[in-house]
Amino acid sequence: MQQILGLANRLQDLARATPDRIYASTASGPVTFGALATAADAMAQRLHDLGIKRGDRVVVMMANSLASLSLIHGLMRGGFVWVPVNPALVGAPLQHVLRTTQPSLILCDAGVENAFENLAEVASIQIEIISDRGLPAKAEEPCADDFAGPDDLATIMFTSGTTGPAKGVMVTHMMLELAAEAVSLCADVVPGDNLFMWEPFYHIGGAQVLLLPLVRDVSLTISDRFSASRFWQQVAEAGCTHIHHLGGIIQILLKQPDSSWERNHKVRVAWGGGCAPEAWLPFEKRFGIQIRECYGMTECSSLTSWNAEGVVGSVGRAMPWFDITLKDETGRTLGPGEGRGEIVVRTSLPGAITQGYYANPQATAKALQDDGFHTGDLGSWDENGMLFFHGRMTDSVRCKGENVSAFEVESVANRHPDVAEAAMVGVPGEIGEHDIQLFIQPREGTRPDPADIWSWMADQLAPYQRPRYIALVPEFPRTPSQRIQKHLLPQRPDMRWEANIPSHKPKIREGASK
Repeated sequence: MQQILGLANRLQDLARATPDRIYASTASGPVTFGALATAADAMAQRLHDLGIKRGDRVVVMMANSLASLSLIHGLMRGGFVWVPVNPALVGAPLQHVLRTTQPSLILCDAGVENAFENLAEVASIQIEIISDRGLPAKAEEPCADDFAGPDDLATIMFTSGTTGPAKGVMVTHMMLELAAEAVSLCADVVPGDNLFMWEPFYHIGGAQVLLLPLVRDVSLTISDRFSASRFWQQVAEAGCTHIHHLGGIIQILLKQPDSSWERNHKVRVAWGGGCAPEAWLPFEKRFGIQIRECYGMTECSSLTSWNAEGVVGSVGRAMPWFDITLKDETGRTLGPGEGRGEIVVRTSLPGAITQGYYANPQATAKALQDDGFHTGDLGSWDENGMLFFHGRMTDSVRCKGENVSAFEVESVANRHPDVAEAAMVGVPGEIGEHDIQLFIQPREGTRPDPADIWSWMADQLAPYQRPRYIALVPEFPRTPSQRIQKHLLPQRPDMRWEANIPSHKPKIREGASK
């Protein structure tokens, strides 16, 4: 691994050395390092002209585009703190992001500004609509000569809350660089590789891929959406060598009809997380591609472990700069064959683990303890020291490519006048992730219509947060401390109302931006 030097100047250094080298191929044509560096400087200057200072937070609610690509690099160039937000986010979760970060500026695509109507938090915040989908024109001069270093804050990325609101992970320039380095290890990249990218820029999964050409001699093929039916044709025609899988992607591709393109490609590695063990070998056999599974989280520079040994179902071994232990509820360290325990991560490289959650000292203290970073995830070891991931210890559901917080969905439902209390659970989906089922205890004397409740909630939730099923219950089973015992809630399909939405349309669905 090369020395961690920071990313603020890396793009410009490469542009000066190899201005015509291709950074990425897009639907609008190839983007060279020279053109992207020029555009990043222009974006940094534009923000500087708006009065944004180094260290100021900038909320960005944009889909993948050339403008958002240059903006991300411009934010790093100018030392501004990027706060990426899903453009579909609305209501209380969006308010929470704005209250927490108190940004100086909001940048968004046209149409997204409607989400800010009636939000008091935006009264004193500049909002700029970015309508130009091309690369900005050249700036006369860079806006500053005091650039951000490796330990400076680069971004605040919000991860879905489980027992509370979403938490803003503080990610430094060094952590982003390590995330890109980790991808290169997990995906086994070599000079000249071409990685197919459909991920949203506003997720760590997309951000780390965007930075990979800055640390390795590779290029990207950036698609504006995931299309299962055209997937293999796209990667074949682009000459891609790598694809990224998340959630149900592996299963979605396996469900597609046979195609002449599915073997007529140069892809040799599918890297990522969430491959169901039963789909692993059928995928490799059908498409002729090696699966390299990984595990990680934003708080630990994205990737914590990777599986280079082909052990089906395993997330492998720790990255060179991490050490992983498993601990039971008493704090005892677990070894092979000793069951499941919480995954705790330590590092030999100061700065590889987040300094904490922005403006949330309580959550920071809970996660960052003397023995390492407590992930809240369950894992186990096999006899050879390979790690297996068994899901979250806390209350969230993986749905449509997102970790959906039960707290956030329940807090919306609980505001409905006919709802006494609500409880969200995940029920098995068709392709390996989950659909959301919401249980509702009606207020005494009311007989709410689930369809009316769903419509009322839909205006306050992003599409991936909306329940597929709603069931009414007279009362909830509870612990002695009055907590709802979700595992005892009835799962009978005949007892629930179903929304008229596709059961397996993740946010990477065909025809939608990721």
